[in-house]
Amino acid sequence: MKDFMKNRLTYKNIEAFVFRLWEREVSEDPISEKEKELLTKWRIRTEKDLDAVHKKESRERILSGLEHYFPQTDISRHSVKRFRTNLYKIAAVIILLLSLGRIFTYTMFIKPDVYLAKSENRIVHLEDGSVVTLLPGAELTVEKSFPASTRVVDLKGDAIFSVAKSKVHPFVVRADGFSTKVLGTVFKISQSGKKKAVDLYEGKVAVSSPGVPVSFLKPNQKWTNFGIAHTTAVISISPVKNSAKKVSAILSLSFNDVPLKEVVTVLESSYSTNISYPKDAEDKKITADFTGGTVGENIESLAFILGLEVQKKENTYILKK
Repeated sequence: MKDFMKNRLTYKNIEAFVFRLWEREVSEDPISEKEKELLTKWRIRTEKDLDAVHKKESRERILSGLEHYFPQTDISRHSVKRFRTNLYKIAAVIILLLSLGRIFTYTMFIKPDVYLAKSENRIVHLEDGSVVTLLPGAELTVEKSFPASTRVVDLKGDAIFSVAKSKVHPFVVRADGFSTKVLGTVFKISQSGKKKAVDLYEGKVAVSSPGVPVSFLKPNQKWTNFGIAHTTAVISISPVKNSAKKVSAILSLSFNDVPLKEVVTVLESSYSTNISYPKDAEDKKITADFTGGTVGENIESLAFILGLEVQKKENTYILKK
C-alpha cells in the first residue's frame, strides 16, 4: 500500500487492486479497516479538485451509459434500490480509475524527471548520450520531451556536463539567472549564492545573462559575474610550467549600470590593486566594457567616465577631482 502512494506500482496493478475491493464491496464481503482507510485517501486525493456538481454529473453520465447493459424486468423496490446502489459503486470505481489514469499519464509522459545529488556526486546519463555529473546539493530537471530540436535542461547548484555533439541540436543549460548554450563540449557550471561561473574544458560555449553581452568561451577560459548583477567577465586560465598552479588573466570585463563601489571591488580583486575614489561618487552607475587593457588602462578609462583624474602611488590608484 505504501509503495502505491509513492507511485511505484504499475497502472495495471492499481486497476486490479481497486476492482478486487469493488467486488468484495458489491458481494457484501467485509472490507478491512486498512482497505477502507486507503480507499478514503484515494478518494480525497482524486476528487479534491472536483466540486459537488461535477461529481454528481460524472456519476449520472456513467450510470446512463451502464443501465442498458442490465435486463429491464419487473423487480421489487428493494431490488431497484440495491441495483442503483451497486451502479453508483461501479460509477465511483470508474471515476477513481479515470483519475488514477490521469495521474499515471502525467507521471509517465508529462511530469519532468528530477535528479538530485544529496551528499555525494551523482552521474546522470541523458537520452542523447550526454553525461551530467551533479555535485553535492545539485538538482537537474529534464523535461519528458528531451531531447527535442533544442536540448534544454534546468540546473540548480553545481554540475559538470559532457555534452554529446550535435551540429543541429544545441544543448542549453538554464541555471539561476543565466544560461549556457553549446553544440557539444565539456564544461562545469558553478553557482554559489549570487556568484555564477562557467569553466570550459573542451569545445565552445556561449553564456548569456540579462543586461550584459553574450560571452563566447574557448577551452581553458572561465565566465563569471563575480556575484554582481549586470556584470560579466571572461578569464583565461593557463597552467604554470612544472607546477600544479594556474595563472588567470582577464580577457574582457563588462558592467551595465553597476554602482561604482561594486565596479571598484571587481577591479581591485581582479588586478590585486587598491583604488581610492571620492565617497560621494560610490553610488554612481557605471556602464563600460574593459577588453584587453592593462590594469592602468582600464582604471584610466574608468576615471574618464567619471570625469576624474588618476594618480598612482605604489600599488594604489587614486581617483580625484
